[in-house]
Amino acid sequence: QVQVVESGGGLVQPGGSLRLSCAVSGLSLDYYAIGWYRQAPGKDREGVSCIDSLHGSHHYADSVKDRFTISRDVAKNTAYLQMDNLEPEDAAVYHCAVNRNLCPDPIGGLYDYWGQGTQVTVSS
Repeated sequence: QVQVVESGGGLVQPGGSLRLSCAVSGLSLDYYAIGWYRQAPGKDREGVSCIDSLHGSHHYADSVKDRFTISRDVAKNTAYLQMDNLEPEDAAVYHCAVNRNLCPDPIGGLYDYWGQGTQVTVSS
């Protein structure tokens, strides 16, 4: 049984940082891409970032490029999303998701498995 579990969300002031973690069990990140998408009330689902399994290519939404960094530890079957210089517009529920081999195109598209999400609130 595949499980995807996010952690690390919370309340942060504008300009602050958070690091999200995603622990995956039941499959290997050697064969699965892993990514993050977010969902805010009243807004469309937005792909944030993703790493392909085959070549380790990194993908970012334009809205987070140069502020967010995705990484993974294949040995631990875990991924991370370092979020710096957070803006109020970044507030959302962040979901971690995995997809066989490659990231979906677009990266906010359908993944094979996903987690329940972790809330990120950016407010002063």
